Amino acid sequence: MEVSRLSEPTEAQPQTRAQAVVRREIALRDVGEATALFGPLNRNLNVIREVFPVELRLRGDRLLLEGPERGVAQAERLLEKLRELIAGHHMPDARDVRYLAEQIKAEQDVEGVLADVIQYTHWGEPIRPKTAGQARYVRAIEEREIVFAIGPSGTGKTYLAVAMAINFLKKGRVGRLILTRPAVEAGEELGFLPGDIHAKVSPYLRPLYDALYDMIPGDEVQRYLESGRIEIAPLAYMRGRTLNNSFIILDEAQNTTTGQMKMFLTRLGLNSRAVITGDVTQIDLERGRSGLVEVQRILSGIDEIAFIYLEKADVVRHPLVKKIIDAYEKAEAAQEQG
Repeated sequence: MEVSRLSEPTEAQPQTRAQAVVRREIALRDVGEATALFGPLNRNLNVIREVFPVELRLRGDRLLLEGPERGVAQAERLLEKLRELIAGHHMPDARDVRYLAEQIKAEQDVEGVLADVIQYTHWGEPIRPKTAGQARYVRAIEEREIVFAIGPSGTGKTYLAVAMAINFLKKGRVGRLILTRPAVEAGEELGFLPGDIHAKVSPYLRPLYDALYDMIPGDEVQRYLESGRIEIAPLAYMRGRTLNNSFIILDEAQNTTTGQMKMFLTRLGLNSRAVITGDVTQIDLERGRSGLVEVQRILSGIDEIAFIYLEKADVVRHPLVKKIIDAYEKAEAAQEQG
């Protein structure tokens, strides 16, 4: 990034030791970069102005920044990140800009955020880690043999795991995908439901099917299922197996017992990866402790295993989801105090 530094004060706001007004000048590559940077109707630029106390003006192929030194420095860091994304053919929208701006303002790391495409949906939309937590999660799956992703709803735990699994499968790094989750409150008491075993378990495995159908056309998913290269089954079906050359995802792991968690983890065979996802605030077990809670104590300190903790800041669903999580946390805190 080409930057010329100017330090003279403006007339409107005289320079003081406490709050010196500085100016920066950034040379843009071309009109296309400027258009992508500012967004439709300058929405991206307006978000930057909202988050940082800076003024931005375009003069020819140069972007001028002016404001308090700290705010200008943070805005520069954001613009550098956005230009990096644009150079990688990602067009950031206002939501991307706001997330990055707020993280930078809080002095958080944004390395890897929105940078790499993991997989494409079958209609061509790129799937990328959209938050710093998601970027850590994706890196962990790439580097470790077993990864636990623990966090609230909407943080992309399952969706990113499925995207990474398909990436591994299509690149030939594994021979099959196995997607599993406990059915009916981890006890897997399916007898009262109508239909055969497939009809009984399908509703509980639906989120896994939804993620697959987002990323692979329906007829191709069917071929994978028929050939056995993709298997979706309730957790009880894992008992007694050794899963070699596989990418295995255990979803809704907060609803496993300690015995079920041990059973699942000991299925891991040669050249296999396992990703275990869950939200420890939504445990449905009637008896016993959650295997996902216990495993954090039992397996801590093993180098090949990573625990990734996602937070409210990593929620990528509708913005209202964050507010709902906040409201429930406040209600629970009030109840505990009461």
